[in-house]
Amino acid sequence: MAQLGLALSGGGARGIAHLGVLAALDELHLPVARLAGVSSGAIAGVFYAAGFAPREILRLLMATNLFRLTRPAFSRFGLLHLDAVEQLLARHLGSTLNFEDLNRPVTLVATDLMAGGSVYFSTGPLLPPLLASSAVPIVYRPVEYQGRQLVDGGLLNNLPVEPLLGQDGLRVVGVHCNPVNPEARIPNFRRLVERTLHLAINANTAARKNQCHLLLEPPELRHYRPLSYKRGPALFDIGYRYAMSRAAELQALV
Repeated sequence: MAQLGLALSGGGARGIAHLGVLAALDELHLPVARLAGVSSGAIAGVFYAAGFAPREILRLLMATNLFRLTRPAFSRFGLLHLDAVEQLLARHLGSTLNFEDLNRPVTLVATDLMAGGSVYFSTGPLLPPLLASSAVPIVYRPVEYQGRQLVDGGLLNNLPVEPLLGQDGLRVVGVHCNPVNPEARIPNFRRLVERTLHLAINANTAARKNQCHLLLEPPELRHYRPLSYKRGPALFDIGYRYAMSRAAELQALV
């Protein structure tokens, strides 16, 4: 039997849809052998690989005081500290967790600001690469790790299929949470910045989408913004319903 390898994109709050997709895969008893993730997809993939049920991950997220995660850094490198994010992840995952401790292999991708390339992590300490993969440039300070200045991997690779390609018996399913809304309104500068980043990041996924055996990109997500965390249950449901609507195709892969 073939198995699934999941490439989970970033997307801020829209990444909560990954949890709904994972819940559907569990319900369909489809074998997820490996995961690769970036930003919010990295967080969803790591918690899932650590043994947390998708609905439990959603519960933990919705119980989190997101204001704690936005403490000003007053730094020339970023507006916000990652300290509270690190404490949150460490509380649930443990501060000494390694990739090798996970129930499934996971690869995380971050961006090396100085070298200008993507960096992949799949061994050793888990927390620094997970924080780096989620450190949105300008918003969060870069993460210094292994002599590199690391930020959100989605900057150069927002659908990390590369770690999953070329492996016998592995069917690559891309889960992309950033469909473009052609009818979006841009009423102010903040929305202009969001839209510009959205389009720029989307550009690096086009070729990678074509490398997937199956692409899941719930179109309803185009109506949600990256900071719509309070809409978590609705975003979860979108991912779940969309994956279930593609159940026949997913089952055919294995």
